[in-house]
Amino acid sequence: MALRKAGILMAGRLIYLMGPSGSGKDTVLQGLSSLLGGKAYLAPRVVTRGATGTEPGAVAVTLAEFEHMETCGRLAMAWRAHGLAYGVMRDINDRLVAGCDVLVNGSRAYLPEAQSRYADLVPVLLSVEPRLLRQRLQSRGRESAEQIQARLRRNARFMRPVAAGDARPVLLLDNSADPDSTIQALYAHLTQAPPPQSAAGRPAAHRLAECG
Repeated sequence: MALRKAGILMAGRLIYLMGPSGSGKDTVLQGLSSLLGGKAYLAPRVVTRGATGTEPGAVAVTLAEFEHMETCGRLAMAWRAHGLAYGVMRDINDRLVAGCDVLVNGSRAYLPEAQSRYADLVPVLLSVEPRLLRQRLQSRGRESAEQIQARLRRNARFMRPVAAGDARPVLLLDNSADPDSTIQALYAHLTQAPPPQSAAGRPAAHRLAECG
């Protein structure tokens, strides 16, 4: 069990998925959530950006609203990147205490702080071939050419430390090809078992204790 600074024992794990914009984090999180079923909770990400079809489940707020939530302690985690503010609601702590695994779309730069808050955090990093990543960013039409180039430079910088090793090593998964393979690899890592199969031979939901 994890012990936070406040002394609260947490039976669940925080699955902290990182990766550059365009790496397919939302797709992987949704697929993993489907496989884990009621044993996991996919936490929505709060972001100071208007709602977009490319980030399902995100909670769009203004910067003033975000800062108010942060000041009032309504966020378990909060960080800034690319001129935006991101966060995760505090209710994840109740779910972790109840033994539910929580899936989070996290930030690579914020990882050390997140690890200091959650001892049982499971860090996972998605990588994508640079050429393919550029194509994905261009196709979604959210950034200018300059912003895309800045994201690619940032991605190259944050990929370097992974090879250096850590007391809690980051699980690196290449998501350049079929995301289903990435989802099943992550599921197997978390459960130490192959994905369960339905009668039709497709991955079926894995349900143990319901998270509610």
